[in-house]
Amino acid sequence: MPWRRAGESSRRSTWNDSLTFDFADREQFERYHLCFRVSDTDFDAIFARIQRAGLTYRSRPRGDDDMQVNRRLGGKNVYWQDADGHLWEMLTVSYARADSPPLAASPAS
Repeated sequence: MPWRRAGESSRRSTWNDSLTFDFADREQFERYHLCFRVSDTDFDAIFARIQRAGLTYRSRPRGDDDMQVNRRLGGKNVYWQDADGHLWEMLTVSYARADSPPLAASPAS
């Protein structure tokens, strides 16, 4: 069941069989940085969707949209902003936990 405050409308976005986001419509909101560590296969599939949608993206959290993928730490990392100003990040190698084992592709890939 989506969470929302009384008097707010909401909408749900389903990403795959195990991940959904519920969004509340509000007059004001905080901007967030949302980061997802994904497998190489999932990165390629999601990145293809970003490109097909014509979204601008960048290789760093701040700065111009350079339309580049960051390949530091031997992985892939990209950032993009949505229309509400939220910064989305997708990476294959965790910079916080660089020694983490690689992830397997999701079953939907």
